[in-house]
Formats: sequence, C-alpha cells, structure tokens
Amino acid sequence: MNMEMVNMVIDMKGLSCPKPLIGAKRMVDELAAGQVLLLISDCPGTQDDLFTWAQHTGNQILKSEKMPEGGFGYYIQKGTNAKLPKVNVELDIRGAVCPGPIVEAKKLLNGMQTGEVLKLTSDCPGVQSDITGWASATGMTLLDTVEISIGVHQFYIRKG
Repeated sequence: MNMEMVNMVIDMKGLSCPKPLIGAKRMVDELAAGQVLLLISDCPGTQDDLFTWAQHTGNQILKSEKMPEGGFGYYIQKGTNAKLPKVNVELDIRGAVCPGPIVEAKKLLNGMQTGEVLKLTSDCPGVQSDITGWASATGMTLLDTVEISIGVHQFYIRKG
C-alpha cells in the first residue's frame, strides 16, 4: 500500500488502548466511503481492537505493517455501511487446511435451500484465492469477504 492511496494519517504512538481505536473511529467518521486512514500505533492491543471494530462497522483493515519510525501502521478503509448478509448457516473451520474448508462448505451448501447464505470462517492461507473460482464454478455466489483478523477470513456464500 503506498502513501498516495492514504487520505488521512493519525499517529497515536505512545497512547494506550482504547485511545488509538477511539482516534481512528473519529477520523474514519470524517472520511467518505472507500477512503483510507493510516493509523500508527504502538499499543499491543490496537490490532485486536481494530479488527473487532471493523467487523462490526463494515470498515476494512486493508493491511498492517511495521513502521520504520516505530509502531504498526493500520490501513483502514471506510466501508459503505452496507450490512452483511443475513446468515442461515455458520461454519467456523479455523485450523483446517485446504481443501478442507471448501469440501466442508460444499457439504453444508448441498443441504441448504436456494438463496440461503453460509458464513464460512477460515484461516487456511489458500482458501481466499480458491473460493472465488470454486463459488462461480459451482453456481454459488460469493456475496462478501471480511478479514476479521490477520489471516482469518469470513466468506458469505449464497446458494445459487
């Protein structure tokens, strides 16, 4: 992520949680949908706070990285405030390696009604690249993908 894509920067180094999250929330509230805030923080709890907050607000953590001047930088993209789809079935399959998440999702989707939505949670590194092709090849619709923490994604899949 380069600095040209950042619309606003807030440096909260030296402040303890929840102050970095509160600062980020105030700044994100000022952004238009799709714009990006770079939050810099050295508080160890900021990462968990941000990912939990983003999951509940429709905002997205695009990337986090160690900053040369200290702390971590979190690139936060303001969401459209669109609500996540209504979920009929949830499958949390963290710890399973590919193709396990897709195999298990297929089993559940086979028993679901057309139009119902499965929320699949997985930390398999390959599932994110595999799921789009798999969904379209099987007539399913990938409605949304949300990174709930680093390397952990939730996929909202509607049976076609």
